Amino acid sequence: MSSLPVFERAHAARCELAAETLRASGRLRLRVTGWSMFPSVRPGDTLMIERMELGRVDCGDIVLFERGALLFVHRVVRKSGAKILTRGDAMPQADPEVEENELLGRVRLILRHGKRIEVRRKRWVGQRIVGAVMGRWEFGARVVAKMHGMRVAVEPVA
Repeated sequence: MSSLPVFERAHAARCELAAETLRASGRLRLRVTGWSMFPSVRPGDTLMIERMELGRVDCGDIVLFERGALLFVHRVVRKSGAKILTRGDAMPQADPEVEENELLGRVRLILRHGKRIEVRRKRWVGQRIVGAVMGRWEFGARVVAKMHGMRVAVEPVA
């Protein structure tokens, strides 16, 4: 880890601290920075995550897992034995299989602009369309990201 740039070392240390907190306490609040789960999970959302064993995870659940020094929040698309296959809602391809020892927990609630949003296993049609545009069309992804950024910028701060 010492060969990484300072920013990446700091990010990896925060990811490690978050993973250890979840293992120790069974719960974690995590603020999202990426776009891979848009529109179900958006940058700036805070996720309430509970420690969860692979045997209790189902297809459609949104899970937190660690790979290397990074954390990922993606949806379970297939489960087979001691492994799950995940994919970000706005990603064109699935991730490599997640092993039982990489799984940290399941997202139980999303906090967005002071509102509590229940996590749904099934996405509605509009979410699937936006996710497909984001994952397969670079220009479309930029347009959606710009529109989201403009909307967030004009919303009142609580």
